[in-house]
Amino acid sequence: MPTITITDTSLRDVAADVLVLPLLPGAEGAPSAVPGAPEITEAIAGLDASTGRGDLHRIPSYGLASAGSLLLVGLGEEDLAAVSDEDLRLAFGAATRSLTGVGTAAIALPTASATQRAAALEGAALGAYTFTAHKTGSGSAAPKGALGTITLVADGEGEGEAAASAVERSGVLADVLTIVRDLVNTPPNLLYPAEFARRAEELVGDLPISVTVLDEKQLAEGGYGGIVGVGQGSTRPPRLVRLEYAPAAATSSVALVGKGITFDTGGISLKPAAGMDDMTSDMTGAATVLAATVGAARLGLDVKVTTYLALAENMPGGGAQRPGDVVTMRNGRTVEVLNTDAEGRMVMADALVDAVADEPDLVVDVATLTGAAVVALGKRTAGVMGTQEGRDLVMAASETTGEPFWPLPFPSELRADLTGRVADLRNIGDRPGGALSAGIFLAEFVGDAQWAHLDIAGPGYASSPLGYMGKGATGMSTRTVLQLLEDVASRAGA
Repeated sequence: MPTITITDTSLRDVAADVLVLPLLPGAEGAPSAVPGAPEITEAIAGLDASTGRGDLHRIPSYGLASAGSLLLVGLGEEDLAAVSDEDLRLAFGAATRSLTGVGTAAIALPTASATQRAAALEGAALGAYTFTAHKTGSGSAAPKGALGTITLVADGEGEGEAAASAVERSGVLADVLTIVRDLVNTPPNLLYPAEFARRAEELVGDLPISVTVLDEKQLAEGGYGGIVGVGQGSTRPPRLVRLEYAPAAATSSVALVGKGITFDTGGISLKPAAGMDDMTSDMTGAATVLAATVGAARLGLDVKVTTYLALAENMPGGGAQRPGDVVTMRNGRTVEVLNTDAEGRMVMADALVDAVADEPDLVVDVATLTGAAVVALGKRTAGVMGTQEGRDLVMAASETTGEPFWPLPFPSELRADLTGRVADLRNIGDRPGGALSAGIFLAEFVGDAQWAHLDIAGPGYASSPLGYMGKGATGMSTRTVLQLLEDVASRAGA
């Protein structure tokens, strides 16, 4: 992640390789303008630069600034006050994402509010990410790393404290999203259940977070039939990781559960070959809740967080479970496995039983669970289901972060499709409403707990870049889960 600093140096004198500035369309056909920088506005009058959100124009500084070049970022609005915080994140994230191989950049939003500058810095920090761990080369052929340093140019008197807070928060968010992105982008031959568990232990090693890892023998002895069944077709056995962050001042508690299928072939119900390589991302939910727990500890939130990572590799080996098998879950319920590619809900159900047993105030699970959610909501919007209170808390957090979520219902008639023929439940319903029936299946394992289920199958992994999100792992939903933890802590302390 980049180093993030603050300066009160003037726009003209700030030292950086690149100075990033907002670009607004002029009113009634007037030339585009950089707010609060009339000299630069005049200098670019003949540029005829497009000003749509995220449009980028990198030009020499023409002696108007000490920086070697200017990067003008379109915001799409004539009035800076009309630009949303999320649009600022996306625009400035696109800017820093374009600056691979650059050492330093300064971010300036003259005339903006402190909140807007914080959003722009946040987006810039999130956009400064690349994953080059497995690229080779040296000299001019060496892979280009992400932007190294971002400096926020403070604007106006009395904003030092706000700027310092923005820098601190942006650094934490960049850290936690880097955890998600690095884990998800790691190839599946290098990230399997035991290795994921090891990395989780390593990531929280210097934080007040305790870790317990159950191996395949302990899972079998403990009755985790869902996790064991999914993992039994692989030579690399499953794990269940439990993390606990329990500050002394906490008066409220949240349990997080993440789907951690480190690779998903579909098992015996084999997926089509096209696009199967993307199934390296089927552990995004586990990476997300792990990172959110790290973020809670880094921010010192006064809320107890108990997190479960349900880790397995879904392979069609000789020992794999078959369509038609019946497994006994952690809570004693029996399930007919009619489709081995509906494996995520099986591992999640076992972990949810343990999460509910902790008697938290709220349970939140995150999973790349169903292709049906992508069909319903597209590639950029996540679905949220669960109890009314749980859904409302997630939606409120998402309004703060700007991450797109949409609440989905649990139609009562879909429950009948999950009644098993020879067991209590079947692991799939009928095709219509597939994302909903998957959530209804999970509801069987949460009892009366307040609960939210986040299906991030679409936005968790991207085929094309957008703003601060490049191709591959996006980290989408991590900021919302962390914001939710902040909201719960604030509400408890009020």
